[in-house]
Amino acid sequence: MNFEHSPRTLALVEQVRRFMAERVLPVENLYHEQVQSGQRYRTPPVLQELKQEARAQGLWNLFLPGAHGAGLSNLDYAPLAEAMGQVLWASEIFNCSAPDSGNMEVLANYGTPEQQKQWLEPLLAGEIRSSFSMTEPEVASSDATNIRCEIRRDGDDYVINGRKWFTSGAINEDCKLLIVMGKSAPDHPEKHKQQSMILVPKDTPGVRIVRDIQVFGYDDAPVGHPEIVYDNVRVPAANLLLGEGRGFEIAQGRLGPGRIHHCMRLIGCAQRALEIMCQRANQRFAFGKMLGEQGPVREDIAHSFCEIEQARLLTLRAADKMDREGNKAARDLIAAAKIVVPSMAARVIDRAIQVHGGAGVSQDTFLAEAYVYARFMRMGDGPDQVHLSALGKALLKRHAVAPT
Repeated sequence: MNFEHSPRTLALVEQVRRFMAERVLPVENLYHEQVQSGQRYRTPPVLQELKQEARAQGLWNLFLPGAHGAGLSNLDYAPLAEAMGQVLWASEIFNCSAPDSGNMEVLANYGTPEQQKQWLEPLLAGEIRSSFSMTEPEVASSDATNIRCEIRRDGDDYVINGRKWFTSGAINEDCKLLIVMGKSAPDHPEKHKQQSMILVPKDTPGVRIVRDIQVFGYDDAPVGHPEIVYDNVRVPAANLLLGEGRGFEIAQGRLGPGRIHHCMRLIGCAQRALEIMCQRANQRFAFGKMLGEQGPVREDIAHSFCEIEQARLLTLRAADKMDREGNKAARDLIAAAKIVVPSMAARVIDRAIQVHGGAGVSQDTFLAEAYVYARFMRMGDGPDQVHLSALGKALLKRHAVAPT
């Protein structure tokens, strides 16, 4: 694996880091003030301004390879996503935030020209936002074959009935599109061909947002994670993605890059936590000496550095294999990164919270909210147990025959 980035990538990394340092970090508190004081599910003015600036500087759609994006590889994108991950909402500034990034990849890879014209183009331009509606409250959605939401053909339309939650972003005023996964052929003998995905404009009659779901007490405005009821929602048959029974195929194509992007951002989150932990330890005096002179604090800092470096290398290796051999060939490394990185980030952020004392659990640092994100991502895009089971199964199969 070649760790040397191209001159273009290095220039972009420097540009994104400078943008974060000069334009984003100084307004981190202002962002939260505007969310609290305005209409909570409307994108705050400071974020809109930053998006315009980033796009004007060419820092836009950096996550998306191929003709529709910036032409960067996953390996090229990794340090950019890490820099964005310093601030939890910053990836939206560069039009690189979930769930839009995954949805843009779905439309770019599986959408018809008509679907791309109607939905991908405005998403690429940052004119609208979108959501991915998969998880359901009534079933264990870690096993997606449990999905009950019905997608039923009726003449030239499909009719959708079901209940979803954690449909991240759907409550935001700019969200105009929902990508819904449901069962179109519940009796199909192959359980992974029972599901389909379909495009649902959010203003379609029968789409009802029931409530926002809090995560560890955060409602995550202006994005949100709402519960949605689909009550006889009727959309044209042309809104189906790829074809009936192709839902799992699309989901696997979507979730692989999405998982690795979360890992990249979490590494940036953990790196920032380590840096402010060091700063705090050099500033606070307790029990006769600086915190940084206390042995346990030094050990926590050293462990954190080692764990971040290990997780970063694993993530880069996964990204490199995705670029060279494709997402399917890299699925073991993607699973490994998804297992390792959120837990690592939670540990590092937890240590930083300890060093900060009361300030670490308050709104005066980013640490409390960052810890929630890291902990949540042990479930988001598939819980640890699913990835551990799948990875273990694959390894057992691969090494079933003893070498002679």
